[in-house]
Amino acid sequence: MIDVVDAARAWSDRGDRVAMATVVGVRRSAPRPPGTKMAIGERGDIAGAVSGGCVEGAVVEVAEEIMRGADARLLRYGVTDEEAWDVGLQCGGEISVWVERHQPAVSAAEGAFIDLARSGGRGALVTVVAGPALGAKLLVAGGGGRVGKLGDAALDAAALAHAEELMWSERSELREEGEVALFVDVTAPPPRLFVFGAVDYAATLATLARSLGWRPFVVDPRERFAQPERFADAEEVVSAWPDEAFERLGGIDRATAIIVLTHDPKLDDAALHAALRSDAAFIGAMGSRSAQAARRDRLLEAGFGEEDLGRISAPVGLDVGAMTAGETALSMMGEVVARRRGRTGGLLSEAAGRIHGAPA
Repeated sequence: MIDVVDAARAWSDRGDRVAMATVVGVRRSAPRPPGTKMAIGERGDIAGAVSGGCVEGAVVEVAEEIMRGADARLLRYGVTDEEAWDVGLQCGGEISVWVERHQPAVSAAEGAFIDLARSGGRGALVTVVAGPALGAKLLVAGGGGRVGKLGDAALDAAALAHAEELMWSERSELREEGEVALFVDVTAPPPRLFVFGAVDYAATLATLARSLGWRPFVVDPRERFAQPERFADAEEVVSAWPDEAFERLGGIDRATAIIVLTHDPKLDDAALHAALRSDAAFIGAMGSRSAQAARRDRLLEAGFGEEDLGRISAPVGLDVGAMTAGETALSMMGEVVARRRGRTGGLLSEAAGRIHGAPA
């Protein structure tokens, strides 16, 4: 997004009018996800794309009208099966595209959203794309700050709820409130992965996580193992007990995944206690089924309930028949990504077992 916005800013700085097209809705397959942007300048400049090339021409025509003074518009396009194959899809679909003048200097909410994205912050820009107050914007920042209004207190409250939900699940979506359609455009920093246990799998896991756009951190209170040179792709290696380490890393939020690997009950349990007291998005633990059953008993004895235990994926990872460290890391990150994208059903191995259901 930033590359497209920076291009639009450069055109605006030289005095050009600029329009911004944003994919706000997708049905079936489509080349680009919601939140994808294309900037159009009055001199014919274009940055970004909203499809695989099949609707850009039509969007540019509408953008030119809007730059000449027409109202912002919500467009819908069907992508035929033939067009879908041309852009690498298996079937056609429908995309909805919101086109408006790009004026961050005029809209405080839009300007604040761009600043938030550029700084790597978390937040959501809610725009009315259908209904009264068309084009009104409300920015909800991850820290609770707000900029702008949608013209109705009830609508502001609904937008706040949608923004709070989606900014942590890190999805941009079109939401409806009666006759009003709201597009919730989310920006978020790269997700964090806390790997507890500086074991051999941790290095491979950190490398894979980094390649997927995550920020991996390795934590282990044993200084002998927690050597930074062993984990070249880790953002940081912290030698401290879980509570101290997680606090040093900025705490555990709703976008943080935690995988526990040490196989040492006193260390694993300490990490799981901290994780279960947090809002972590994913908690996984390595170990055999018998080890999971023993851990289950210890956690219950420590005062955690069945609902708490249900948050732990154990043994962690998809059942891919892993034999090597790389394949094991792949199985773990596969489950983390599946959970983050809401794709848990049917993916996880029945044989793997969950800690709350593992036999004694």
